[in-house]
Amino acid sequence: MSHIFHRSARSVPPLAVSGEGSYVLDSDGKRYLDACGGAAVSCLGHGQPEIAEAIAAQARRLAYAHTGFFTSEPAEELADLLIADAPAGLEKVFFVSSGSEAVETALKMAHQYHRERGETGRRHVISRWQSYHGNTLGALSAGGNRWRRAAYQDLLIDMHHIQPCYAYRGRASGESDEDYGRRVADELEEKILELGAGTVSAFIAETVVGATLGAVPPVPGYFARIRDICDRHGVLLILDEEMCGMGRTGHLHACLAEGISPDLMTVAKGLGAGYLPLGAVLASGRVHRAFAEGSGAFMHGHTFVGHPVACAAALAAQRIMRREGLVERVDAEEAFLHGLLDSAFGQHPHVGDIRGRGYLWGLELVEDRETGAPFAPEANLAARIKAKAQALGLLCYPGSGTVDGKAGDHILLAPPFTASREELERMTAILSDTLDAVVK
Repeated sequence: MSHIFHRSARSVPPLAVSGEGSYVLDSDGKRYLDACGGAAVSCLGHGQPEIAEAIAAQARRLAYAHTGFFTSEPAEELADLLIADAPAGLEKVFFVSSGSEAVETALKMAHQYHRERGETGRRHVISRWQSYHGNTLGALSAGGNRWRRAAYQDLLIDMHHIQPCYAYRGRASGESDEDYGRRVADELEEKILELGAGTVSAFIAETVVGATLGAVPPVPGYFARIRDICDRHGVLLILDEEMCGMGRTGHLHACLAEGISPDLMTVAKGLGAGYLPLGAVLASGRVHRAFAEGSGAFMHGHTFVGHPVACAAALAAQRIMRREGLVERVDAEEAFLHGLLDSAFGQHPHVGDIRGRGYLWGLELVEDRETGAPFAPEANLAARIKAKAQALGLLCYPGSGTVDGKAGDHILLAPPFTASREELERMTAILSDTLDAVVK
């Protein structure tokens, strides 16, 4: 009997005992092709000896130093590396232990930023429905995943939401991508004006929507319009790149493909490649100067902020990515992976949309391809596909409530940047067999 409070209170999952490259092995010796990196985390695969040695070396030298007393070499070096490649204007890094912590930190940083500048009326945060920003109460409040919010609705902070940029479902017949993008972006301006000029602190969005919608990229021009609206109304733009960032979409940062820079950006998951928990907020020089020239202190912190061993692990991971050109590899192999998915599922009667970038892809599942009608929620389709795929030796990330928080299903794929073409072909073949078996 397990004494762990598992996610499922009714069952105990298989016992993972080791990992080799793109595979996870359980205690029975079964091998699972990890086609989702857990939650788009294991971007370098499993068993990287260089990262393991960096962890051990740092633990031997200095395991922990509270940032109220010290900084550390790996934290300083990692921050230097991140800022050297950051979008224009981002100049400082605040390290935390998870993506949820990163979002909480960014929201509080935005809130205090306005107060440092004397704009004490700015208290509202705007986000998008069908988004996910983490599971702590502030991050959950900002997020637009109705299913995750439901159990804690009476605890959530009052935040505001607009519609996502979700062309497959939202674009009107005959409407161009550009016109659609402008229309949904303009909902932000409408919401700002509705709440009142000078009352909005920040707008937060995933650059490429991850788990809740299933790898939905923005249409051209959408984020340029969002950036313009935020600038005109003095609202900070927070981009959540925890799932889509750090090379996952073929750019080191997904916003580089949009030609914009945020005021604050959150990263996690692929930052440390899963070897130790680490997240971060990258802040613009403008934001940091408000603190430096104001009170001089950010009223926020956690015990494990800037943990030296976690930073050493991430530093090793990021050096490997750069040395081996893995972000460039993801960009170059995007067409191959897209081609595999299109060949296997492009005409599938129950796949309505194939979307994504780099090595982050989603398949939206439909009962009727012509109308786009989703399967009934009671079918638990995505969960059944996950279970069947795992039984066949494939790990994929399911999502339900894709359409409106209740109906709709998708499968998310996020293979390691190091995955071979043979492994990508095997991933596609097993997923095809899985989908056919479950739908039948």
